Amino acid sequence: MYRSVRNLQRFNNLLRLQSGVGVRHGAPVVGVIHIYSRMASSESFRLERDTFGELKVPSDKYYGAQTVRSTMNFKIGGVTERMPIPVIRAFGILKRAAAEVNTDYGLDPKIAEAIVKAADEVTAGKLDDHFPLVVWQTGSGTQTNMNVNEVISNRAIEILGGKLGSKDPVHPNDHVNKSQSSNDTFPTAMHIAAAREVHEVVLPGLQTLHDALAAKALEFKDIIKIGRTHTQDAVPLSLGQEFGGYVQQVKYSIERVKAAMPRVYELAAGGTAVGTGLNTRIGFAEKVAEKVSALTGLPFVTAPNKFEALAAHDALVELSGALNTVAVSMMKIANDIRFLGSGPRSGLGELVLPENEPGSSIMPGKVNPTQCEAMTMVAAQIMGNHVAVTIGGSNGHFELNVFKPMIIKNVLNSARLLGDASVSFTNNCVVGIAPNTERINKLMNESLMLVTALNPHIGYDKAAKIAKTAHKEGSTLKATAIKLGYLTEEEFDKWVRPQEMLGPK
Repeated sequence: MYRSVRNLQRFNNLLRLQSGVGVRHGAPVVGVIHIYSRMASSESFRLERDTFGELKVPSDKYYGAQTVRSTMNFKIGGVTERMPIPVIRAFGILKRAAAEVNTDYGLDPKIAEAIVKAADEVTAGKLDDHFPLVVWQTGSGTQTNMNVNEVISNRAIEILGGKLGSKDPVHPNDHVNKSQSSNDTFPTAMHIAAAREVHEVVLPGLQTLHDALAAKALEFKDIIKIGRTHTQDAVPLSLGQEFGGYVQQVKYSIERVKAAMPRVYELAAGGTAVGTGLNTRIGFAEKVAEKVSALTGLPFVTAPNKFEALAAHDALVELSGALNTVAVSMMKIANDIRFLGSGPRSGLGELVLPENEPGSSIMPGKVNPTQCEAMTMVAAQIMGNHVAVTIGGSNGHFELNVFKPMIIKNVLNSARLLGDASVSFTNNCVVGIAPNTERINKLMNESLMLVTALNPHIGYDKAAKIAKTAHKEGSTLKATAIKLGYLTEEEFDKWVRPQEMLGPK
């Protein structure tokens, strides 16, 4: 695919030379026609035209001249920077919905049916290879909208027995893009793609992680360990309580993402160029939203204000912000688990983490907390993505935000990474976590902060004296307390009981 696009670009550059650009310092470029004809004979192309003129299009591709022109003008990043496929498939849903609604307003049912069939193939992923454009193009996504229009038009023409590139009987603008503008279709596709990714990837992934952590919290409820604040020893809690904090974070993560979705369900379709709805019909916007909702099973509605829907992307900034907050939670959870599992002999060692693969190319037998590392890297990437989305969202100038492709690229990347990482972290780490009870008990019993239980009985100052003296002399709290004459052995054993230090009295 990459080679054919590069050949195509070379051909069309030669077309430019033939049209008069091929003159350098007053002398014609020698051999251009010969090279052009020789290359043309080795590849199969068809001629298509846009408002700037004719271009050669590979005969085995459904896209047309505007798509080709974009590959020539935006050679940025290559294959890895192509428009995310979820956006393309969302466009398939939208174009089908628009075609069906347009039959109510005079579109030939035969043409509409062919558009619907072609659009369904786009949504099903059957035509993914026909979408070569990169994210880094016009900020409205116009080239991608036209890429979709051209592919659906040519595929519909083929379905109806016509000639590719003829725009007859299905025209990419007049029929596939009827009652639409790139300025309202691209943001509509953005919202459809984001909503589907949230429901299909993010929420299921977070729920999987939540349930696994909840099971561990229950499993560990009777294991008492020392707590830590400022990374220093603190008072006891149960391992179940510690994991319960992680459970609540993931519960809130799910709620935060869901709370952002009502604005994402609002669709810009029907706003056309600037939000006025020029060249649409009354009821078109509402009917398209209803169709999209029916096709996806998600509660999409028409945006109540199309000017906001085109000029701003606050809904996706909000969603990205929710994903960013979730990433903050994931960073904390994964870091805690890897530090609690540090060792095996010189770290905290309170948790035993699953051993999934060799950890070093030089140190034999070393195993690392790789799932925690992957999760924290994902969290960092999501935070970076949110910075880009924030900047993009803040640059809606007048009636149109022109950072649309970059915004949706980053939102979708965050969603996919978060959902996938949650499942990977769960299956390859969380479900296999085991407590090292021997190590947990040793660290708890040696902790100086158990002295906190003595505050109500002997006062803060005496309790602090016990702790500092014990630390300085390398002694136990009990021995030091008795040596200082602050209490008896029986009183110490009665008052310093970790299992009774886990909650209010």
